[in-house]
Amino acid sequence: FCSTSLKVTNVRSQNRTMHFVTEFILLGFHGQRKMQNFFFSLILVLYLLTLLGNGAIVYAVKWDRRLHTPMYILLGNFAFLEIWYASSTVPNMLVNILSETKTISFSGCFLQFYFFFSLGTTECFFLSVMAYDRYLAICRPLHYPSIMTGKFCVTLICVCWVSGFLCYPVPIVLISQLPFCGPNIIDHIVCDPGPLLALACVSAPSTELICYTFNSMIIFGPFLSILGSYTMVLRAVLRVPSGAGRTKAFSTCGSHLMVVSLFYGTLMVMYVSPTSGNPAGNTIVSLVYSAGTPFLNPLIYSLRNKDMKNALKKVLGLITS
Repeated sequence: FCSTSLKVTNVRSQNRTMHFVTEFILLGFHGQRKMQNFFFSLILVLYLLTLLGNGAIVYAVKWDRRLHTPMYILLGNFAFLEIWYASSTVPNMLVNILSETKTISFSGCFLQFYFFFSLGTTECFFLSVMAYDRYLAICRPLHYPSIMTGKFCVTLICVCWVSGFLCYPVPIVLISQLPFCGPNIIDHIVCDPGPLLALACVSAPSTELICYTFNSMIIFGPFLSILGSYTMVLRAVLRVPSGAGRTKAFSTCGSHLMVVSLFYGTLMVMYVSPTSGNPAGNTIVSLVYSAGTPFLNPLIYSLRNKDMKNALKKVLGLITS
């Protein structure tokens, strides 16, 4: 099965033939056809609900004037990002489950790698900016309107998008230039740098170091920023004399903290924990942060925010009417 799917390009040099891979096999989910069908149905439902939920948030923020504030503008952009984040891998994942060969072209694999990791990086930056917004609103409420102006908010959004897509070209170019001469089997559901580096015909410690450095900076940089923002928020909230005030402040930040915990929890299990080399575990964790978190985020925000809940009711009412 695997040998018949291996497409190679032959290059003759000094009476020696080198075989270069032109496509990869993404093994995806293991198990019998019934289990494959279960995963297909589950992922398809999650993806459709992700498009519906995040699309409703984008629509609500755009058309409800009461939500034209920095917090909700950031949330609307975050929901828009989640749609594309899920779309960078899930459609191919669904096709892969139904496919007999489970192949993806060399260029297709690296394109998926680029967009998936760039959008994930953009999400890290957005979570950091959203935490900063909550810090300003709670710790510096009198200065908040003068600092978080509409222009400054748009600038932060642009910085998140642009910087997110500028982080990974260097690692991707370095990995794509490595010789891949077989095997071409990736025991994963997405094109990930770890399995790709393992398939290279030569060891590339400098490239691995660069990728590890990029991943560490992208994961821990925004995470430490979020941690710092919420440490200041917690200190400010604990100084609030009334219990009602503390409850309101915690309620405002609760949904964002849940999203941060869900996203960074799965990210660190995947790329930082000692068990990150376990293929079976990686498949489940990858499914959670690539398809699960984009689905859960609109639920978390809509259930814990009264203004967003009311706006979504109006949006869904318009859709169903």
